[in-house]
Amino acid sequence: MAMLEVKDIEVYYGMIQAIKGISLEVNEGEIIALIGANGAGKTTSLHTISGLLTPKKGSIMFNGVDITKVPAHKIVSMGMAHVPEGRRVFAELSVYQNLKMGAYTRKDKKEIEDTLAMVYDHFPRLKERRNQLAGTLSGGEQQMLAMGRALMSQPKIVLMDEPSMGLSPIFVNEIFDIIEQIASEGKTVLLVEQNAKKALSIADRAYVLETGSITMEGKASELLNDDSIKKAYLGE
Repeated sequence: MAMLEVKDIEVYYGMIQAIKGISLEVNEGEIIALIGANGAGKTTSLHTISGLLTPKKGSIMFNGVDITKVPAHKIVSMGMAHVPEGRRVFAELSVYQNLKMGAYTRKDKKEIEDTLAMVYDHFPRLKERRNQLAGTLSGGEQQMLAMGRALMSQPKIVLMDEPSMGLSPIFVNEIFDIIEQIASEGKTVLLVEQNAKKALSIADRAYVLETGSITMEGKASELLNDDSIKKAYLGE
């Protein structure tokens, strides 16, 4: 059984249909990429999976439990974390306070401290800047903070929305290295990413979303070499 199973979901903004009956599966330990052009419905898909939006039709199963109408904060405590597009850090709070916010569903102080040590291990820059206000960090550092904050909830699966957006090439490489590292330690990742080449280079499988519908799916390595994908998304 897949860890995450999205079946025939339809999502509307008022009268406008944003998602037209998409289905996808994510198995434990996989990195799954969801690629597509701007406005294809990638962010809407993640918002629906994590409970920020409710689909009009279809179902979402997470570890065998139907979460289609479960509110977002309860989904977090079930083991799903969402790293939003644009990072959304709490600018007026310190790095340390932002990270602690990520653990708000947890009670065991010792376990929280252990997770914090693990996050600092992944992101040494955050440890160096732990007392700095999050709003004063660079874009890449804020992205690391958003990822670290998500890991503080000890998720089974991490949804990442455009982690490389607006970052310098050096930071992009660093962020993708960290995503691979997180996955190698047993976390499952659903990755929405405009940089299709980068996403496909680290993913196990991928889905291509076009105007609210999935038009292709398969092994990421095969899609990376597909001529229509190269032409549409890889600039080749």
